[in-house]
Amino acid sequence: MNIFPSSKKRFISSRAGVATLAATLVAAATAVWVESRARRAERDNPPAGKFLDIDGVRLHYVMRGEGPPIVLLHGNTVTHADFTASGVMDRLARNHRVIAFDRPGYGFSSRPRDRFWTPAAQAALFNTALERLDVKKPVVVGHSMGTLIALSMALDFPSNVSGLVLIGGYYYAGLRVDALMTTPVALPVVGDVMRYTVTALAARAMLKGLAKVLFSPNEVPPHFISALSREMMVRPVQLRGNAEDAAYMIPAALSNSRRYGELKLPVTLIAGAEDAIIDKTDHSARLHGELPQSKLHIVPGTGHMPHYTALDLVVAAIDEQAPAITSSVSTAPVSHLVKLESGDSHNLSTAGH
Repeated sequence: MNIFPSSKKRFISSRAGVATLAATLVAAATAVWVESRARRAERDNPPAGKFLDIDGVRLHYVMRGEGPPIVLLHGNTVTHADFTASGVMDRLARNHRVIAFDRPGYGFSSRPRDRFWTPAAQAALFNTALERLDVKKPVVVGHSMGTLIALSMALDFPSNVSGLVLIGGYYYAGLRVDALMTTPVALPVVGDVMRYTVTALAARAMLKGLAKVLFSPNEVPPHFISALSREMMVRPVQLRGNAEDAAYMIPAALSNSRRYGELKLPVTLIAGAEDAIIDKTDHSARLHGELPQSKLHIVPGTGHMPHYTALDLVVAAIDEQAPAITSSVSTAPVSHLVKLESGDSHNLSTAGH
């Protein structure tokens, strides 16, 4: 027999109230800490370039060099600095006018909530930005998520793009567990709380592991995380950009894939033979088979980051589409720039039609 039912209920209720209050205070303290770290990261890593104000977006870009124009679009998690850390920016700027954007929500570009930032929406933003900068018919280079935006630019503004170089891209809709797992982080209110608390902490804990997966089977370059700044990559606004982009990835690939036949411009596809993020056969090789004018380079012994591990190949592929007027960069055929794994009997890096 329960002799003190009311007392027990009050005790349980009191403990639950104390636990809720404690959890709330911990979450609030974590949110304050996360915000302070984000502001400090932005102070310690000031903008490297200039800004354009376009339709309510403050768009950050870095522009270097002279010559045929090249546009660089980074993937998720990172910023435009990915192309600086890899060496792509320095190499291309010798003979080209190179424009590297921070995509909305990444680096120092804002990501207003007045629209859905699908790859098509981002493509429209960059097209307007290039018009403002008087950049005509560039070769657009995209890596990972950036390839979907590059394709949207070519599909929606075909007269404004001269060619595409697509690295480690996702081109056809399919089940992505990672996209499903990050969807809650993209939601208003619930996602906001997560990005300032549990997701902010988890992102910090998982960043090194993610980098290992991105570069596997290669080692993560010692300067990779420091060059891009860990704290810049785990700010709440960038976590929202990552989550939203992941949610838009599958429908964007489905929409784009219905239109690939419209592409008439040169397309170069580069993928790591051991990419653990995006399967080369299901995406790069499949798109190559659909585009008669495309070239495919499967890089042996390389994962999701060929622009680091096969820099010569990437630069040569871009140079091939946008030849410099005077080039000091090696003009050797692209196929000669990839080292083959021992035992390979033919060059896997070239698979043209």
